Amino acid sequence: MNLIFEFLKFIIFSLGIVIISKYLLVPILRKISTILNLSARARGNIAGFATSVPELLTVCFSASSGLIGTSIYNILSSNTINLIQYTFTVYLNKNQKYLRNKAILTDIILALITVAIPLIAVIFKFTFGMISVVIFVMLSFVFYYINHNMHKLYLGKEDKEIEKEEQTEAENEDRKSNKKGNIILYAIVLLIIVALLYWIGELLSNSLTNLCKTFGLPEIVVGILLGFITSIPELITFTEAQRKEKSKNDEMANKIGVVEATNNLLTSNILNLFVIQSIGIILYSIFG
Repeated sequence: MNLIFEFLKFIIFSLGIVIISKYLLVPILRKISTILNLSARARGNIAGFATSVPELLTVCFSASSGLIGTSIYNILSSNTINLIQYTFTVYLNKNQKYLRNKAILTDIILALITVAIPLIAVIFKFTFGMISVVIFVMLSFVFYYINHNMHKLYLGKEDKEIEKEEQTEAENEDRKSNKKGNIILYAIVLLIIVALLYWIGELLSNSLTNLCKTFGLPEIVVGILLGFITSIPELITFTEAQRKEKSKNDEMANKIGVVEATNNLLTSNILNLFVIQSIGIILYSIFG
């Protein structure tokens, strides 16, 4: 009975992180990016940062509790599910023709690599250490460099047209209502959301420790469950990015949605593996 109760707590705290990320964190970041008139690529990157917050919390708290195995299964599960969800939403919105673009295709290949690395580590039972952190940091810069240059080469013209179109839309919205003064309010709300997420993350950490160390639940089971739960925000942002633009019934708008969703996918997967996993390794080395 205690095991069932602890498992229910684990599910509730995990879903709490996801719900806060979906309904509070992601919308606030999208509003800030709209106020700042950011490009589709930049919006996708910000969405990637926002939707990786659940992974950041679960990996950090599990690694601090000595459950480093849980974190790698979490990252592998999350990155794999992100890729599957992205593909599903692209085909659902009938945007698969844009996948032939070399910049978007390159981003998908990079996302595949972020799945292959933890998969190989799990298969060969490789343990990540501090050397891995250095390699991961270097790879994160390499991946972003490739992403930036491929977009410049193969989406440069489209990016300029998108930027011009979105700037016009932003100016029209500014004429209707002046919301730029709200950015300070959004920043304050953002800090409150982060504090709330940290508090729930700490409760989740205690539940994780009890499940694995007290009740003996395998780390692979907990890690995969966390991966499924923490990937829900990505499914939401992938879908919203394409549906929001598809509603305009315009070829360029459809491409904007795919570019945003693709950068969301790549940024989220890069952060999960190279940045968040590195933080987890460091915390495990100190506290684990």
